[in-house]
Amino acid sequence: MATFIICLILLCICIFSVKSYMKKLSRGCCGAGGGSRTKKIRVADKDASHYPYQAALTVEGMTCQNCAARVENALNSLEGVWASVDLSKKQAQIRMKEQLPKDRLKEVIRQAGYIAY
Repeated sequence: MATFIICLILLCICIFSVKSYMKKLSRGCCGAGGGSRTKKIRVADKDASHYPYQAALTVEGMTCQNCAARVENALNSLEGVWASVDLSKKQAQIRMKEQLPKDRLKEVIRQAGYIAY
């Protein structure tokens, strides 16, 4: 009887684990699967001449296009910032109307859940 109960508990754990893993596979690394992508924050002013300051940061932890969109959104939510992220290079190109310290930009990326340097 005890063996049966232990086997039943192990079976439940296995079923739960498989269901969780299948959910992760279907939704991707950060929940973007199934067609629900992170909506990008659009920058109103896309005239590059209005952004005299630039910075480039390497961003670690991005594994999909949804991750890149999250980093872009975090940076583009700052006033006077226009950022674009290249997932393949793991780079964020940041244009700024006023010079912002790199530490501030890194902190914004860290708050989004990624590591910048």
